[in-house]
Amino acid sequence: MRTAVFSTKPYDQESLLAANTQAGHELVFYSPRLTPESVKLAAGFPAICAFVSDQLDAPVLEYLAAEGTRLITLRCAGFNQVDLRAAARLGLTILRVPAYSPYAVAEHAVGMMLALNRKFHKAYNRVREGNFNLAGLLGFDMHGRTVGVIGTGKIGECAARILLGFGCRVLAHDVVENPACVAAGVQYASLPDVLAQADIITLHCPLLPSTYHLINEAAFAQMKRGVMLINTSRGALVDAAAAICALKSGHLGYLGLDVYEEEGDLFFEDFSQKVIHDDIFTRLLTFNNVLITGHQAFFTADALKQIALTTVANLTAFERGESLVNQVAADK
Repeated sequence: MRTAVFSTKPYDQESLLAANTQAGHELVFYSPRLTPESVKLAAGFPAICAFVSDQLDAPVLEYLAAEGTRLITLRCAGFNQVDLRAAARLGLTILRVPAYSPYAVAEHAVGMMLALNRKFHKAYNRVREGNFNLAGLLGFDMHGRTVGVIGTGKIGECAARILLGFGCRVLAHDVVENPACVAAGVQYASLPDVLAQADIITLHCPLLPSTYHLINEAAFAQMKRGVMLINTSRGALVDAAAAICALKSGHLGYLGLDVYEEEGDLFFEDFSQKVIHDDIFTRLLTFNNVLITGHQAFFTADALKQIALTTVANLTAFERGESLVNQVAADK
């Protein structure tokens, strides 16, 4: 199936070509993000392959449908970047990769906890300069601390299991309890209770209208002073302006972000020789208790391989008229 693949980096192309060896789809790779300006590159393609930073709002979808696109397959689990109602109206099929490596994201989240707590990034720089002074590097035992896991799907479950292995008490909140988490020793509680009791909070829920800015000024006010917050899920779960206020007051003691609400114009690109014009993002970079990575939590060889295999399988299933097990549809 002839497919325009947007937002591609060398590693994307390598993994997709390897997965496509037997399937034989015609994959045409484009490095730009899919936007209203770049969408013309997709004219005439029956299928589009998009990533988290691609823009799939109604105007873009309307252009794609008018130019013959019938399928949009996402190289990610989340689909908040897609106007699903517009897609349904236009007769576009949306497929995704619902699970690639929950371990990758969960391990990255816990890695951020450890780095912020034990200040690995600071210690690394000090030692390289010949400075072995331990002042300012004091951490705390993870063992015995209460960690709040918000969202207990596959990734949240993996994170909870790792944290239980550290000897943490794990409190969780989700609209549906995960029986595997309960069996492992996770305790479920209301969101206010999780916010109030947790020493560390890690977010693993999807971005929905109900979870937009889930962590806002009111949520920060409910948390313990000095709490650690980790977000490896979707940027808009956290009100970044409210986080800055909480950091300035000292109420938020540590912040680890692998995602950011306005990351579309930043992440996956090299801005080292440019000026970043996002004032909120640059303000976050000034805090010595903030650790930011550029949406790399998913980025393991295992995950890339699974994303590529599932993406190619989605193309094949659509082309053959088979059951579309990974289809996403708008709520009725």
